[in-house]
Amino acid sequence: MPLIPEEPQIHESAQGPRVAPASGRTAPTPRPVPGPRPAAPPRPGRPGPVRPAPPVQRAPRDTAVVKPGPSAPVAPAAASTPQIQLIPASAQGALDAAEEAVDLLLESGRSPGEVLVITTGEPHPWAAHELSFGETAYWAQHDAGDDVFYADASAVARAASRPVVVVAVNGGPDSVAATALPQALGRAGALLIVCGDPQQINSVLGAGV
Repeated sequence: MPLIPEEPQIHESAQGPRVAPASGRTAPTPRPVPGPRPAAPPRPGRPGPVRPAPPVQRAPRDTAVVKPGPSAPVAPAAASTPQIQLIPASAQGALDAAEEAVDLLLESGRSPGEVLVITTGEPHPWAAHELSFGETAYWAQHDAGDDVFYADASAVARAASRPVVVVAVNGGPDSVAATALPQALGRAGALLIVCGDPQQINSVLGAGV
């Protein structure tokens, strides 16, 4: 009996080659065509691209001129009388009281060059020390005007005016205090401080001190 040829069987391999994915791998997925990418965010710790800031129009410095408006006429200032403060102290303690007054003045904001200290008795140790180098060097410091200046009552007439004058009535005859105190008042621009015995001072200048 003749053999009838069997119809060819179509196996799955005839449908085209199929590649089985390797064990543990997945078949690659086709990626879309990349378009234009946005700028990547900056990395932590690394600055991103810095764009120059647009120029800022600034007003010119120190060129503005302020025109003053009309002002009322200024009346001439009246001569101001300095204030007078009395610090009770004995002749032995007047210089220490004057030193404390100077310290308070400097702590309150007064510049050292604004203070003049006058003694009616023994000179201040600073004045005695500086005079040992000669009067020229001594008065040069007075003319510089950058520190507290200590002078004897006999030198008040030569001393220039300062905002604050402190007088230590630390001895000497009453005639010295009677001459030095009015001169000190004339040298004080804003404040006169007198350290001494109130009865002696009042007997010299009157009860107004």
